[in-house]
Amino acid sequence: MRQYDSMSAAFPTLRSVVLDTTDARGLAEFYRQLLGYVYRPGDEEPPPGEPDPKGRDWLVLTDPEGSRRLAFQQVDRLAPSTWPAEEVPQQLHLDLSLPGKDRLAAEHERVLALGGRLLDDRFDDEVEPLRVYADPAGHPFCLFVATD
Repeated sequence: MRQYDSMSAAFPTLRSVVLDTTDARGLAEFYRQLLGYVYRPGDEEPPPGEPDPKGRDWLVLTDPEGSRRLAFQQVDRLAPSTWPAEEVPQQLHLDLSLPGKDRLAAEHERVLALGGRLLDDRFDDEVEPLRVYADPAGHPFCLFVATD
């Protein structure tokens, strides 16, 4: 097998993490508010009462610098993860870090107010304090205290 190094070949670039959802606009809004991201130009919410064709298809959020992307794809049906039960596995989850336990505690109420649901609470873990939530579509994500 040929080894690649950064000097001899270009590697693929991870463009986006894409989440399927039955409500692309609603889930995009959840993560926009949670992460402080912005819509890709053209994907912003239309004025009230106007049609939202993008919100029924595909939306992209970027971090304020435009380097990280999170996309949302409209689907007709979605079986939400049942984690930690085994019926429907996580399949993918997001790890989001915070600089300290005080921030982890503060984010808890905000996540719930945005429509997240607590799945697992390890706030008191001495090695890695964390909480696992489900977003409004049922995708799991972790908020944890970064130690690096």
